Amino acid sequence: MMEQLVLGDEEVTKWVKKTKTIRSITRLPGDASTRRYYRIDAGKKTYILMRMEPFAEQGNELPFLVVQKHLAACGVDVPAVLDVDAAKGFVLLEDLGDVTLLRHLQEVSSANVERHFYERVIDSLIHLQIHASPKKKKANLEAFKLRFDHEKLMWEINFTIEHFYKLYLKRQVKDSDLKVMQKGFSEICAYLADQPTVLTHRDFHSRNIMVTPGETERLVMIDFQDARMGPAQYDLVSLLKDSYYQLEESQIQRLLSYYIVRWEALTGERLDQAQFLYAFDLMSVQRNFKAIGSFASFLNRRGNATYLKYIGNTFENVRRTLLKYPKYSALREVLFHYYYF
Repeated sequence: MMEQLVLGDEEVTKWVKKTKTIRSITRLPGDASTRRYYRIDAGKKTYILMRMEPFAEQGNELPFLVVQKHLAACGVDVPAVLDVDAAKGFVLLEDLGDVTLLRHLQEVSSANVERHFYERVIDSLIHLQIHASPKKKKANLEAFKLRFDHEKLMWEINFTIEHFYKLYLKRQVKDSDLKVMQKGFSEICAYLADQPTVLTHRDFHSRNIMVTPGETERLVMIDFQDARMGPAQYDLVSLLKDSYYQLEESQIQRLLSYYIVRWEALTGERLDQAQFLYAFDLMSVQRNFKAIGSFASFLNRRGNATYLKYIGNTFENVRRTLLKYPKYSALREVLFHYYYF
């Protein structure tokens, strides 16, 4: 629910009045970050103002602005940046409306409609992976220098162990069980770190894709500032094994097949399907486990319990995937012993 401008937001009002003739300013619900968003009604047109900590030292090198410029130059549909005030921490953006992919999916009438819509999203993702990656688009981009290597992937695993098991569930994990966790995940992360890399959005799920209103319906990616190099499966897992929207397993398999066919058609490269799907499963385990840590940390660090309700679905993604691989039985048993008992 939107709230009208409240005391303490006068700085926003003053800045907007200098640049636009305004009718109203409405504060919008935020996301999982500390950023704040406002809709500016300027009569014939509306805008979105994103407010964050001042970034005068970074200026136009702010990761959000750098990645936005790169993606836009590569033909990826991202929100247009209209104005920037680094000293105040303001970025003025085009208004994409209020309909996320998650909200749009509420109106889906059948599994076929759902699948065809996801196929469009996958087309957008493949476009990013091909055209915005260094192989196709050379650029002095910090995101190209960052990678989901073994150290980074394991850091995310340890983050979840700390924030979910220890701080949120208050579990005392035995040293022997911790070793089982570390050994199993280290093997998974080593395999993933050895995969070919593309530029990853890094948070490519149903709440970070906007579906614009009107005749020309666009699928616009947002929240891309943390982009880095990683396996192609990383963003694909975020989309198909989403914590917020549960696809049927049969639907996931159809969409994975669609991805492989489209990738091969557009790149001319042949994928080893069995290897690709195995990496997808391992990425699903790592990515979903990491998401659980993020949800718990929002409570631990900010007192925000909103995302705790998604932990159950996310843990099910991990459990169902690990069940497919007997060699990870010990890891699965330890993870769920401390979760359920």
